[in-house]
Amino acid sequence: MADSASPLLLRRRLRTELRTARQKKGLTQDQVAKAMYWSLSKMNRIEKAKSGISPNDVKALLPLYEITDKEQIEELVTLARAARETPWWRRRYSEVAPAGLLDLIDYEYAASAVSQFETMFVPGILQTEEYESAVLLNFYGEKSSAERVKALVELRTKRRDLLTSGDAPQFSFVLDESAIRRLAGSPAIMSQQLMHLVRVAELPNVTMRLVPFTAGLHPGMKGSFEVVEFEDTPDENIVFVEGSRGDFISDDPEETENYLGTFRRITEKSLGPSDSVGRLRKVADEMA
Repeated sequence: MADSASPLLLRRRLRTELRTARQKKGLTQDQVAKAMYWSLSKMNRIEKAKSGISPNDVKALLPLYEITDKEQIEELVTLARAARETPWWRRRYSEVAPAGLLDLIDYEYAASAVSQFETMFVPGILQTEEYESAVLLNFYGEKSSAERVKALVELRTKRRDLLTSGDAPQFSFVLDESAIRRLAGSPAIMSQQLMHLVRVAELPNVTMRLVPFTAGLHPGMKGSFEVVEFEDTPDENIVFVEGSRGDFISDDPEETENYLGTFRRITEKSLGPSDSVGRLRKVADEMA
C-alpha cells in the first residue's frame, strides 16, 4: 500500500462494493449476518466502514452474493488486505500522538472536503515547523518531553503533504483574527507562518478566510472545530472538537449538519479570500 493511502478510504470503497452486491441480491443485513454466523453489529460495522473485514471473510461472503468472477474476487480480496494495513501515522506515531488526532487523520485522508474553524491557533495541518515547535513546547515543556515534541512536529509536518496530494480533499479554513495576531515563538516565526498561509491559500483545493476583530461577536466564539465530509455517504460526515479534557468526534448526522451550518454563518462574517490573504500579508509585514 502506498505510504499515503488511507485504510479507512479503502474500507469505505470495499464496503460500498459489498453493500451494493448485497442490495443487488435483495438481502438484508440480518439475513447475511445469520448466513455468515456473524452478529448483526459486526455486519453493521463492516457496512459503515467502522471495522475492516478479513480477506478470508470476503472470500466466504462473495458466494452468498453470487460473485464468481475470479478477477472481481481477487480485486475485492486485495482491497480487503490493503484496508487492514497500518497507515504511516499510526505505524510511526501511535505512542506519542493523542488517539483523537490519529483518528482525525484517518478521516482526513478519506475525505472529500474539510471545513475547519480556529479561534486561537493556526490549524495544525497549516503550521510551519517553527510554529509547531513553539506551540507544542508551550504545552509539553522544554525538557521532560523533548523527544515527544520532536515526534509530534514530524507528524504535523508530514501531515501537511495531504494538502498537495493527488486526491487531496477540498479544504476550507476560517481563522479568527486572534489566531494570526497571537505571538507564538517570536515575531519572525509568526511572520514566516503567516506567509506560509499565503502560499497555501494559492492551492486550487484550499480556501482561506479570516474573521476580523471588527466583525464583532460571531457563532465561532464558542470554540474551534473541524467537519470532515465524505462524498460517497454524506450521512457519515464527522465533526472533530479538540478540548482540554480530550478530543471529541461525532458522526451524528444532526450534529455534523449543525456544525456545518455554524461554519457557514462564521464564513458570512469573514473577509473574502482575497481580502483575507491581503490581511495575512499585512500582519506578516508588521511582524517581520
